[in-house]
Parts: sequence; structure tokens; C-alpha cells
Amino acid sequence: MRICSTCSTPLEKRDVYDFEEIRLDVFPSLPDGCGENTVATLAGKDISVIPKGFPGLVDVAESAAKVPFRTIRSIHDFNSTPDCDSIVRMLADGEQEISKGAFMASSFRDLHSIFMASKRLDRKHVLLGMGETGRITRLRQKLLNNEFTFGYLDGPTAPGQFSAGELAQLGDDCIVVGVTGDPVTHSKSPEMQNAAIGAAGIDAVYLRFGSPDLANMREVMCEYSVRGMNVTIPHKKDVIHQMDSVSKVAETVGAVNTVINDDGWFKGENTDVEGILRTFADIELSGKKVLIMGSGGAARAAGYTFTENGCDTYVTGRNRDTVGALCRDLGTESIESPSAEGFDIIVNCTPIGMYSEGRYPADVTSLKGSQIVFDMVYGFRTPLITAAESAGCTVKDGTDMLVGQGAASFELWFGRKADTDAMRRVLR
Repeated sequence: MRICSTCSTPLEKRDVYDFEEIRLDVFPSLPDGCGENTVATLAGKDISVIPKGFPGLVDVAESAAKVPFRTIRSIHDFNSTPDCDSIVRMLADGEQEISKGAFMASSFRDLHSIFMASKRLDRKHVLLGMGETGRITRLRQKLLNNEFTFGYLDGPTAPGQFSAGELAQLGDDCIVVGVTGDPVTHSKSPEMQNAAIGAAGIDAVYLRFGSPDLANMREVMCEYSVRGMNVTIPHKKDVIHQMDSVSKVAETVGAVNTVINDDGWFKGENTDVEGILRTFADIELSGKKVLIMGSGGAARAAGYTFTENGCDTYVTGRNRDTVGALCRDLGTESIESPSAEGFDIIVNCTPIGMYSEGRYPADVTSLKGSQIVFDMVYGFRTPLITAAESAGCTVKDGTDMLVGQGAASFELWFGRKADTDAMRRVLR
């Protein structure tokens, strides 16, 4: 991997990588010792600040003016990524030595456009996606035929950058896994999975792939060599249609939360079931009366798990159609606007308390200390958890489930057990 180091403050002592960017909005002038692999970024300054005979590259932004230096012409879009044809047209023009394009990536479609453009450009280029979703483009320097990739020394100079040290440690060929959904900014899975990866000594990284839909997901996972993906709200049901095969559990549940890419063959699994089982490992489930709130992919996993373990399971939610489909598929009962009274276990599978506000689909104001309350939301003190603790209920939040399903996904991707203690430590 060819790394161009960059910094956000005028460091006097700088680690040496393949290239070095000197931003002239950070440094007052070019420091001594600049060579052919120095990138002087004007950042709004006039070309006259570059000394005569400078042997490196000058980033002139979008300017097409002729200057007596080797140049990089760079185009930035901090809001969106153009389509492939537009990217190629932008970067194909001009007499610069290197064309650079950096675009805010917010979907699989954006990543696909960047990859396809990299294959069509027949000149030296640096083509990057910005933001969390674009981070993989900074790792796959060789795959994108980039002249180099940027890594910071003391702080990011663009959204989604890795440090130069992280890039050097990971390299081009590291294993990449991640999570997709909309949104995924709240997800603790990257911290948790990267802790397990570190504990196992695997050359890998777990990234966020926020995307409003799954268009081009398969292409991106193949193009960028992505080994696996966790899937969260709202894609757990739709992703099934992109799989070449699904496990019996995932097929029965009707939802996939883990994708395994075996050299272009996509397998779908549902490790949410394992996560729920680990959460209730200390409780005898058979004969319990269970109320599930919600009707998405997580609710389907819960309905399957509790029904398969001998529970009398009821489901309530705002969407009658999805509640009805869940009940028909899994053999549970639907119930409208119930009270939580009379149920042994109450399970919340809605995002209320995480990034959604509103009322729960059941009345949870009269909880009793004999009840067990399980809220799949993690990392937040939700209204349900607050009410359950006040009533003296046995409370289980989403942490145990997150660790359980995450450990099962880890094993499917890497073929070894995850260090669940390491996972839990970063979630505290």
C-alpha cells in the first residue's frame, strides 16, 4: 500500500511514508527537504508560494491553468458521489500528472460508481470515497489503481480517513467485514468486532456501510473483496433476495442479519436467534407467555426463538400487515394494543429509545416485579428499561444479544471463536 501522510497541524517531526502532503493552509511554507514524493496542496494559496524548481507534485484543486510544476488536479464533493460516467468525465480532462476525485459516499451505489470509474480511467489517479461508508476506498489502494491513499499523522483532514499507522498495519489485503443498515452511525458493532479481531490477532477491520437500500451490495462486496456483512434495520428481510443460499433458520425466520461472501457465493444466516438464546441462557423458557413488540427482522428472530423453545408467543405492532405475516409464518398470535399485564416476558424489537421516539405498541405502564423485560436496544437508557427497573422487573438490554449474535457472526467469517470478554469490555 502506497501511503501519503497528511497532518492537520504543522508538525516539525513527521513519520515518513511513501508520499507526504504539505497543506499550505496548515504550514506557512514548504519545509526543507521536500522531494519528488512531496504533495504541496495549495488550499487556496497562490501558486507563487511554491519555490522555483520544486520537484514534487502541486495540488492545484480544480484549476486547469498551466503552471511550471508537476500537478494534481483535484475535485471534491462533500455532499454526494456522481455516477460513474460523470466521475470519468471529470477526471479525464486536463494535462495534470494525476487526477484526484474525492466524493462523499453514502450508499453501495456510490461505492460501485467509484470502483467502476477507477477501472475506466486510463490515467494516473487517486479516487476516494469520503465519510464512513467511503472508508473502504482508502484501504483498497491497489484494487482502485490509486497512485496512493491518504492517512493522517495527527488528526483527519477529510471525513473517513484512517491514520497512516492504521493503513500501514492493515495493508491492501486485509480482510474487511462490516455492518449495513440505515442508519448505522449508532452501531457499536465496529468497536465490538474490532476488539475481537484485535484479540484474535487477525489482519482485518470491521467498517460501517451505511446505505438507504441494498442496490449494488453484492457488486460492492465482490469488487472491494468484503468477506462478510452484518445487516440491521431496515434491510434484514430485503437482503434475503440477494443471497445464493440461506440457512434453514434464516429461511424460517424470514430475515438475514449475517452475510458470508465465499468467493462470490453469498450465504445468509440469522445469528440474532443465537443472540437471544444467549441472553436467556439462565432462564427456562418453556411454558412462558411472551409479548413481542415490533414486526421487523429482529421481531421475527424473537418470534422464532421463543416459539421454538415452547413459549406461548404473541406479537403486537403498528403495521398490521407485517404483524400478520410474522404470525402466519412463525405460528405466533397477533394481539392489538395489549397491556403488558399477564405476560411473563416482554420483548421490545422496535427502535424506540435508540433513534426513534413515540409510544410502544403495548401499554407498559403497569409492569410487575415478577416479569422479565428484554429491550433489544443497547447503549441507551430507554423508556422501557426505566419503567422496568422502577417496577423491579428482571431486566435484559440488548448488550447480551449484541455480543451473542456478533460472536456467532465472527465465527462464520473467520472460522474461530470470538473473545466475548474483549467484546463486552468495549461496550461498557
